Amino acid sequence: MFMLDDIDRKILRELLKGSNRSQRELAKAIGVSTATVINHVQRLESAGVVRNYTVLLDHERLGYELTVITEITVSKGKLLEVEEEISKISNVCAVYDVTGLTDAMVVAKFKSRSNLSDFTKKLLAMPYVERTNTHMVLTTIKEDFRMLNDI
Repeated sequence: MFMLDDIDRKILRELLKGSNRSQRELAKAIGVSTATVINHVQRLESAGVVRNYTVLLDHERLGYELTVITEITVSKGKLLEVEEEISKISNVCAVYDVTGLTDAMVVAKFKSRSNLSDFTKKLLAMPYVERTNTHMVLTTIKEDFRMLNDI
């Protein structure tokens, strides 16, 4: 586990609020020098704590009105291979190994029912996928993996 100091935590909180700000702006926001921010950010990147800088999209505004959570049961100990293949599908947002009655959970987004249908059929056609159980999300209350408060 990588140990964060107070400056690291402050930088991460600010980056999670908006990663497109300059290092000078970050320094001003947390009350340290720009050089301090540069050093800490480089250390966080080198350690793999900060892996990428990206934007948060509103998928619904882009037409992805369907969000699904699909349970997948896999046979013959081929879970990792199946998950790797599923993770390459462009509509897939997350793939998880889970405990319980199924082996994996997949979160994916679609523009239409026909896109969802094609996805489900593609999953079922994969070798070693025994069955799927898809849950349609009716209302999204929260969808944010930034965890601003817990850093």
